[in-house]
Amino acid sequence: EKPHKCPKCNKGVRWSSDLIKHQRTHTGEKPHSCLECGKSFRDFSAFTQHHQTHVAEKPCVCFQCGNCF
Repeated sequence: EKPHKCPKCNKGVRWSSDLIKHQRTHTGEKPHSCLECGKSFRDFSAFTQHHQTHVAEKPCVCFQCGNCF
């Protein structure tokens, strides 16, 4: 069930937090800004993934090839 509906496009989402993120596609709001380069993001997970490009640390290791990401 998707009880939270977007008033602009009527898209249904399961969680109210997902509705807030979805509504940013209509408003263009990007509240998460990178202090390193100034790039902005709609959701925190995209910001976090981007931030990894600026740090030497690569926390994810592929178990098949051994490469770090």
